[in-house]
Amino acid sequence: MRAALEAADMCDQTTNWILQHPAYQQMKDLEVGDSEQLHAAFLVYMDLTEVRRWKEVSCVKSPELQMVLLEAKEKEGAPVQTIFPLPVHRSLSHRSIRQVLDRGFPVLLCAVAADSTLVYQRMTDGLVTPDPPAGPFQDVGRRQHRKRRQQR
Repeated sequence: MRAALEAADMCDQTTNWILQHPAYQQMKDLEVGDSEQLHAAFLVYMDLTEVRRWKEVSCVKSPELQMVLLEAKEKEGAPVQTIFPLPVHRSLSHRSIRQVLDRGFPVLLCAVAADSTLVYQRMTDGLVTPDPPAGPFQDVGRRQHRKRRQQR
């Protein structure tokens, strides 16, 4: 029986390259106990390193949350950011958000869907004023209205 289980496990490892990937093994060694969040963290890791080409991507354990977080730089010389991978159907508490924000780095929440879709959302400590719209916009609404009034 044991030999059959070991053979099945070996077959799974040869057909599932994720289980053999060094980054996945490093995350697994953190012993967070949540295989779904571990898988989500690995997908985000691959996106950051292979698609977005972020620098110095590493994984760290959040002992309070029992989750894998990622730390990375968007480009050389950029500040370190914490990336919080989370399966999309999981909920967040204020406490868990606070614990990630209290690490001292800017935070990106990454929702990971079952089909491997990733959606990043920047999180801030408090309210942030939005950037003004980009483009050749002019505030002509009132001026045109005044001109019409004057013409009457």
